[in-house]
Amino acid sequence: MTQGPSDPSGADALWERESEIDAAEQAIERLCAETPAASAGRPAKPGSLLVFTGVPGIGKTALLTRVRRTAESRGCTVWSARGGETLTSVPFNVVRQLLQPALITLNPDEARVHLGEWYGIAGPALGIAEPSGPPADPQGVCDGLEYGVGRLADALFPLVLLVDDAHWADPETLRWLAGFAERLDEMRVLVVVAHRPVDPGSAAASHLDRIGQAARPSASLKSLKSLTPDAAAGLTRARLGAHADDPFCRQVWAVTGGNPFDTVELLAKVQDHELEPTESSADELRGLNRSTRGGGLLARLEELGLSTRKVAMAAAILGTDIPLDVVAKLAMLPEEAAGRCVEELRVARVLARPGAQPGSLPDRLEFLHPLIASAIYQAIPGATRTVMHGLAAEAVRLAGQGAAAAARHLLEVHPDDDPELVEQMRAAAREHLAVGAPEAAVRCLERALREPPSDDYRAEVLFELGCATLLTSPARTIGHLREALAASGLEGKTRVDAVCQLAQALVHNDQLAEAIQVIDEEAERLAPGPQRLRLQALHYMWEGIHADEEDSTGRSRSLAALAEPLTGRDNSERALLIIRGFDAMTRGENAELVVELCDRSLMNGVLPPGLGWTDSEWGFELLMMLGSSYLFSDRLDRAESLFGDALRVYQAKGWSGGHLALAHAFVGFVLRRRGKLADAEGFLREALRLADRVGSGLPMHWDAACMLIDTLTARGHIAQALEIVERYGVTPPYPSTIIMPDADSVRGRLLIEAGRVKEGIRALESAEKAAATGGRHNTIMSTWAADLARALAKDDPDRAAGLAAEARTQAERFGTDTAIGEALRCAAALETGQRAVTLYAQAAAYLEASPCAYEHAVARIDYGIAARSVTELTRGLALARTCGADGLVARAERVLESGRGLG
Repeated sequence: MTQGPSDPSGADALWERESEIDAAEQAIERLCAETPAASAGRPAKPGSLLVFTGVPGIGKTALLTRVRRTAESRGCTVWSARGGETLTSVPFNVVRQLLQPALITLNPDEARVHLGEWYGIAGPALGIAEPSGPPADPQGVCDGLEYGVGRLADALFPLVLLVDDAHWADPETLRWLAGFAERLDEMRVLVVVAHRPVDPGSAAASHLDRIGQAARPSASLKSLKSLTPDAAAGLTRARLGAHADDPFCRQVWAVTGGNPFDTVELLAKVQDHELEPTESSADELRGLNRSTRGGGLLARLEELGLSTRKVAMAAAILGTDIPLDVVAKLAMLPEEAAGRCVEELRVARVLARPGAQPGSLPDRLEFLHPLIASAIYQAIPGATRTVMHGLAAEAVRLAGQGAAAAARHLLEVHPDDDPELVEQMRAAAREHLAVGAPEAAVRCLERALREPPSDDYRAEVLFELGCATLLTSPARTIGHLREALAASGLEGKTRVDAVCQLAQALVHNDQLAEAIQVIDEEAERLAPGPQRLRLQALHYMWEGIHADEEDSTGRSRSLAALAEPLTGRDNSERALLIIRGFDAMTRGENAELVVELCDRSLMNGVLPPGLGWTDSEWGFELLMMLGSSYLFSDRLDRAESLFGDALRVYQAKGWSGGHLALAHAFVGFVLRRRGKLADAEGFLREALRLADRVGSGLPMHWDAACMLIDTLTARGHIAQALEIVERYGVTPPYPSTIIMPDADSVRGRLLIEAGRVKEGIRALESAEKAAATGGRHNTIMSTWAADLARALAKDDPDRAAGLAAEARTQAERFGTDTAIGEALRCAAALETGQRAVTLYAQAAAYLEASPCAYEHAVARIDYGIAARSVTELTRGLALARTCGADGLVARAERVLESGRGLG
C-alpha cells in the first residue's frame, strides 16, 4: 500500500492502486525504452493509452498526479489538461490546455514547422493563429491536431499527455481525443485519460465509449474501486498514528464508504479538531464528514465571512485555470483583499495556488478537488449566478479575449430583450464556425433566438442557425430555414441563398419533391435575371442527380431548350451548361456536344470565380457533374485536372469529411478509367475510409464502393470485391441518387465473374429496366447491355444479339472510342470464325485510340486469342501487367503457356 502526504490528489488516495500504478509504470517504461535512434528505419513502437474511470473522489486525479511524477522522473515531457463543469461549452478548451503552453513559446515559423500545412487549419482552434477563409471543417481540424501532436511527440520524445475529468471536456476536444486514441499505433506518445462514469445519453458518452474501446484491447481500461476496510484503517493510522483503534478505523470506512477523497478530508478534520482516534470519538465522525461536501462545505464557507465566500463563488463561476484579477472583479474586491481571501480558502482546503511563492499573490488558482468546485457552483443562488456570469462575460470582453470566450458566460444569462447580447452571440457563432466548432455556434445562435432578436434581425439569425446545422442535422436546418423564409427580413441574394440551403437540406433528408417545390415557388416570385436562373439551374441539378424521374425525356427536352441560347456569361448560365452537359452524357447523346457544353462553362479552361470547389453558392455537386461528364466522354485529361484540383483544394483547406472522400473517389476512378488499377484501388479505399468517418450508408459510400468494386473486378480480385459488396451493402434497394458507375451493372458483372451467373443476370436486367425508365443510355457509365448480352449468348442468342446491336447503336451515337470499342468487343463475343476476328481487331483499334488502357488490354488479349496470335497476346499481356490487371494477366499467361490454338 502506498502512503504519503495529506493531499486528496496525492499519495494518500493511492491505497489499493497497485495494479493501476504498475500499468502506468509499465507504459512509461515501454515509451522510454524506445529512443528515436532505435526506431530509425522502421515503424515506431505503438503509442499507448490508459483510461481510469470511477465515481467522484475515487482517486483518479491522484493517479494522474502519480503518473506525472513517474514520467517526469524518467525524463518525459508531460502535458496535462482538465475538463471543467462550467466549461463544457467552450470548444477546444481542453486541447488548448494540453498544447497551447508548448506552442505559444514558439514563434510562428517554429509553430508552422510542427503543424506543417495544417497550421492555418488547426492553429485557430489552438488559439495560435487567426482563422481565415470559409468555416473550418471539424474533421479537418481534428486531423490537423492529430498531425501536430504526432510531430510534437517526435520532437519532444518521450511525451505523455494527461487528461483529467474528461467527462467535462468540451465535445470538440473529446471528438479529437477519441480519434487520436484510435490511431495511437501510429504515434510515439502515452495518453492517460481519467473520467467519471457518464449517462449513456449524455453528449460525452459516445466519445468516451470510443476512447474506452481503444483502451480495451490492451487491458488498459481500469475501473477504480472503493477502499476496503483494511485500506481505510491503514490510511487512518498512517495519518493519525498507529494508536488509532479498530472501531474508530471501521467507522471512518463506514462513514466515507471507502471513498479516498472523503476519507482524506475526514481525517484532516479529525486533526483540525484534535480528536483522539479512539472508539469514544467515533460517533463524531459522521458530523465531521458532512462538512466535506454539500451543505457542510457551504456552512464552512459561511464561517469564513462574506468576502471569502464571494471569492469562492467567483472562482466556481470561472471554473479552471482561474485568474486572480478576474476573481477580484467578480467578487468586487481589491486584488490584495481577494488574495487574502484566497489564502483563507487555501487553509480551509478549498483552493490551491499552483506555483505561487509564499507571501505573494498568485496569478492563477484552482480548486483542490472538482467536487468542491461543483458543490460551490451549484449552491450559488440562481439570480446571483446569472449576474456573476454576466459580469464574467464583461470582464472577458474587456480583457480582449473575444466574443467566443465571453459566450460561455452569456449562455447562462437569462433572456432580457438585449440586442447587444444577440450581436455578441452571433459574433461568437462566427468565431466558433471559423475554428471548426459548429455545435458551439449552434448553441450561441439558439441562445440569441431566446433573447430574442428584434423582428428586423430574427430571420437573419434563423438563416445563420440553419447554415450552422446543415451538415449535422438536415431536419433541424429545414425547420430553421422555413421559419426564416416565412419571417420578414431576408431579401435579394440572401433570400435566394436561404432557399438554396433549404433545398439542399431537403435533398439530404430524402425530400426531393419538396426541395424542387421550394425552388420553383421562389423562382416564380423573381423577375428574369441571374438569381432566377440560379434557381432554375438548381431545379435541374437536383433532378439530374436523382435516378427516379417520372418524365426524364420531357425534363431533358426542356433543359436543352433553356440551355441552348446560353453563352456562359455568368455563373448561373455556366451552371445550366454543366447540368445540360451532364444530362446529355448520361443519356448518351453525342460526346462532342457534351464536351462543348462543359467547355463553355469554363473561363479559359478553368473554373470561374465563385464556382470553385469550396464556394458555397453552388456546392460541390455541380462540379462533380462537370468532372463526370468529362470522365465518361473520354476526356480523362480534363476530368483528372478537375478532380485533382478538388483534392488539392480540400486538403489545403483541411476539409477532411465527405468532400475529401468524394475527391479521392473520383480521382481514383479517373485512374481506373486510365487503366492504373492498383493506384485507383488505393485512392478508392482511402475514399471509403474517409467516408466511414463521416457516417454510414451515405450516398458517397455508394459511389466509392461501386467504383472500388468495379476496379477490383477489373483487377481480377473477385473475393475482395465481394467483401466490399457485403461490407457496404451494395444490394437493392439503392438510394435515389444516381450512382456512378451504375450499381446494378457493376454488381451484375461481379456476380457473373464469381460464378453466380443467374444472380448476375438478374442484376443486369434490373439495370436494363432502370436505364429504360431514366433514359440513361451511356454504355460506359452503365455497362449492363454488353455484359448481359455475353451472359445470355449461349441460352438466348437472339436476345443477346439484339442487346449487342442496341449497345452498338447507342455507342456509335455517343461516339467515343471507348464506347465504340467496347460495343465491338461485345459483338465479337457473339460471333465465330473470321467475323469474330475482324470485330475483335476493330475493337482493339478503337480502344488503342481511347485513353482507357485496361479496356485496350482486354480487347488486345481477346483479339490475340481469336486470331491465334502470340504477338497480339504478348502485347495484351504487357498492357495487362502495366494496368495491374492480375486476373487478365493470369488468363493470357495460361493461353500462352498451353500454346493450344496459337499460330
